[in-house]
Amino acid sequence: MIQILIQGLLLSGLYALLAMGFTLIFSIGRVLNLAYGSYLLIGGYVYFQFSQVMGLPKLAGVALAALMGVVMGIAKFRLIVKPLKGEHVPVEISLLILAVVLQAAVVLVFGDSSKILLPIIPGVKWLAGTAIPYSNLFAAVASWLILIGLYVFVRTTHTGRAMQAVSMDPKGAAISGIDSDRINMITWAISGALGAVAGVFFASYTQLYPGMWVGPLIIAVAVVIVGGIGSIIGTLIVAHIVGFMEVIVSAWIAPELRGVFTMLLIIVVLVARPRGLFGREEL
Repeated sequence: MIQILIQGLLLSGLYALLAMGFTLIFSIGRVLNLAYGSYLLIGGYVYFQFSQVMGLPKLAGVALAALMGVVMGIAKFRLIVKPLKGEHVPVEISLLILAVVLQAAVVLVFGDSSKILLPIIPGVKWLAGTAIPYSNLFAAVASWLILIGLYVFVRTTHTGRAMQAVSMDPKGAAISGIDSDRINMITWAISGALGAVAGVFFASYTQLYPGMWVGPLIIAVAVVIVGGIGSIIGTLIVAHIVGFMEVIVSAWIAPELRGVFTMLLIIVVLVARPRGLFGREEL
């Protein structure tokens, strides 16, 4: 039971970070970013290239992955989202196509074989008879520090308050002088950074391979749908529900079925409460 508690806490922090970037985009931009998994994919490979191939310090590799996520987020907004503003279906289809194109590009550059990421922090900590890799512990703690930093940014800075205003009423925010396009671009940049860092952490949990973006995207969608699309609190709570549920299923039933129970949870929530457990809320 202690092992499940520890593993659940470690995994839930990562899932919360993973889903937060996805729900931010919908809460402010009203876009279901179906290319969100591409941040994880490119972030993981950028980290691999700089930290393991070129030998840079691992934390520098994480920072460069985050920077690439920012660049990708801004590019997606400027090249796809802004020109197709208001056309939700074309935007979402274009983003999904982009994710597939980026996967093909990764295959061309790195090949289609899986790669093992070296631990960001080597070593293992034993707690109550449970082995906890320092790398996984670092990922969980870093995820929560990032989320706390994001919360403080949104609640205390001028830009953060503008993000709240756009989330609550885009037209009213524009009338009051807030540049909605600028706020949306900043949101896409933040989302890209969150996704890329989550990609490094996620790949360190599993493996790095060209199709790795699909599973995390499904998890992010599951967390956001069950929590309530746009609900920040719902995202955080359901990330922990899904994380603990997957650990319990893996330990007590079969690892192969962990994703099945997550999908069943989506179906049950959509049937019983289509708006999600916590409905929709603004930032």
